[in-house]
Amino acid sequence: MRILYVTTISMTMMFFPEQVKKLLAEGHSVDIATNMTDPLIPAYDSVDVKVHHIPFSRSPFSRDNLTAYRQLKKLVEQEHYDIVHCHTPNAAMVTRLACRKVRKQGTRVIYTAHGFHFFKGAPLKNWLMFYPVEKFCSYFTDTLITINSEDYALAQKKMHAKEVCYVPGVGIDVSRISAVSVDRCKKRAEIGVPEDALLLLSVGETNANKNHQLVIKALAKLGNPKVHYAVAGKGDQSECLLALAKSLGVENQYHYLGFRTDVFEWDKCADIFCFMSYREGLGLAALEAMACGLPLLTSNVHGINDYSIDGKTGYKCSPNDVDALYLNLKKLVENQQTRETMGAHNKEAVRKFSLQNVLEKMGKIYKI
Repeated sequence: MRILYVTTISMTMMFFPEQVKKLLAEGHSVDIATNMTDPLIPAYDSVDVKVHHIPFSRSPFSRDNLTAYRQLKKLVEQEHYDIVHCHTPNAAMVTRLACRKVRKQGTRVIYTAHGFHFFKGAPLKNWLMFYPVEKFCSYFTDTLITINSEDYALAQKKMHAKEVCYVPGVGIDVSRISAVSVDRCKKRAEIGVPEDALLLLSVGETNANKNHQLVIKALAKLGNPKVHYAVAGKGDQSECLLALAKSLGVENQYHYLGFRTDVFEWDKCADIFCFMSYREGLGLAALEAMACGLPLLTSNVHGINDYSIDGKTGYKCSPNDVDALYLNLKKLVENQQTRETMGAHNKEAVRKFSLQNVLEKMGKIYKI
């Protein structure tokens, strides 16, 4: 079987190396079509895949997407793939339009929606911009995969794909995460976190959607100098977050880690994981933190609700409610037993989202 993976940018392919390796091991061939402005992650260095540079843009209004459409249409019509599996909104829109002819010739088009931009509580502009496009393109979709319960229910009711499936994310390698070891005291000392301090951690882009600023505000409201907050990720709000911490007098408790390849080690050095996003298709970083035995402080939105259970996995609240987050934070900071109980629960609860489970479900969808 010949399979083409399509994503808008190459970084998105970081979620699929194990799926690709499994397909190759079973004797299938895999190509990748994506904007290769940045190289693929090292996990693909030893993987036998052919990569096609397609100049997708992350902006739906860019003329680059017209060029991408022409190039991708030519590619799929020349290569005669059995399956074209697309991800991310722009690439998925272009791909499904470009594959209209080859679908009639037997190519199956699969789209994984990693969280619709329109959902309960989403801004009206998201519904006006993204919903009509997704609904129209669903006519040219053989299988629509959703990764959270809310999107699954909406897709079953509103979309026109031949088949709608639910898969719990891209899968986390629980065994690999469990095997990670770290000198907790030494690692924390690298960024100036004292041995007796309690460390909050967030992992994700430093952008407006990830809402790290709410945690900084709750930290300041807590007024406890022995509680520190570290953020791993990069984005356009890195300097703004530091400025906010300074303005609130908690700059000595805030630590910007930047982009990290040792996230699991930091998970195992932390005491509480904070995930206050306004929107998440599911939220891989929080699931990985659960696998490391961390209690969660999360927002109560979209895909996060699939695993964040108030009072069991941790506590959750509105992403706009700093007072509620402060109270939730205070409860966890002041009760070590609660943190440990919730962390132990999370290690077990996260197995639903394991890589093994996801690979089995994808195999059934691919019909291989």
